[in-house]
Amino acid sequence: MNPVRRQVLKGLGAGALLAPMSGLQAKAVPHKPLFIDGLSFLPTEMADVKASGLDAFLCDISAIESIEQPDGTVNYKRTYKACIQSITEARAKVLAEPSLIQGLSGSDIDKVRGSGKTAVFFQIQGADCVEDSLTQVDEFHALGLRVLQLTHHYGNSFAGGALDSDTKGSLNLPLTPKGYALVDRLNDKNILLDVSHSSEQTALDAVKASRQSVVQSHGAVRAIVPHARCSPDSVIRAIADSGGVFGVFMMSFWLTNDPVPTTDHYLAQLKHVAKVGGLDAVAIANDYPLRGQENLLKLNNDNAEGVKEYLDWWYSLRAKKVLGFDHEPVHVVIPELNHIERMARIYDALKGAGFKTAEADKIVGGNWQRVLKTVLI
Repeated sequence: MNPVRRQVLKGLGAGALLAPMSGLQAKAVPHKPLFIDGLSFLPTEMADVKASGLDAFLCDISAIESIEQPDGTVNYKRTYKACIQSITEARAKVLAEPSLIQGLSGSDIDKVRGSGKTAVFFQIQGADCVEDSLTQVDEFHALGLRVLQLTHHYGNSFAGGALDSDTKGSLNLPLTPKGYALVDRLNDKNILLDVSHSSEQTALDAVKASRQSVVQSHGAVRAIVPHARCSPDSVIRAIADSGGVFGVFMMSFWLTNDPVPTTDHYLAQLKHVAKVGGLDAVAIANDYPLRGQENLLKLNNDNAEGVKEYLDWWYSLRAKKVLGFDHEPVHVVIPELNHIERMARIYDALKGAGFKTAEADKIVGGNWQRVLKTVLI
């Protein structure tokens, strides 16, 4: 998408948020921002959805198989068989729950606004589920898939992964010919293209190839934490120029290398995305369950203890000399945000940091709403 189109989208987004009331002066009511989370999961306890205060969220419904890599590290492959079953089961759960609606178009967000319901947009973290033919994309779409990630950590037949490494230590593998065909099919089906976990070159290639806005549903900023899983400014800028959004997630070891993670570190990530891509590119993501990282909650957010579950995986990537794994992680979550009410807490933090109401509204939901309405039609 060219910069001119992006400016048009930005104008439309701002107009929707800032349009004045007409006619008689309405009685003042408490302001309720729109809360949209860029990635979480269907909870076991559906009451968690209401407790989160979310109007909508992108919901990873995929199922995985553990696959040992040739070098001994482990990847998690989302196979066609596993994901067809998981999306069928997720659809049944959502349709059976009165407090939820399955999000099929961006306009579904308008339907839940003020209703007490939440729109759930199905996402799969990795295109490995498209195994035999692009017609499988159509099958997933018919069951409600509305967001597809090209890959997860490591590359596949479609895309290069953020954690890929060859003998030269390359972390920049491109979109493949099959990947270009997949991008075209996703555009045709109005499925939102997600470049989370992609290599820099794959992300740039995908944005250039796409006829629609592209997102990174969940990630962090490499200029703050120099790590392969964090995105360079080139990717943030390209996503913004496509009219998409960049969702900053809750995994604190990719938000700051400081020993004690705080909400200020999270705000610094949001501010950097705004500086590079503009305010319309900034969004919120989770990448943990709605309640938060469950093991850390059980440990009363004791990061020193909780980080231990990540260390074997971390050391395996350090041995491959992948960017950033030489730094020892000492935390997993920002304690005050590892909470089911994180969206309200982030919103309050934005206002406390000097963001205007209209700006904070965009960040916590308005920007996601714009993209979903643009692509999911």
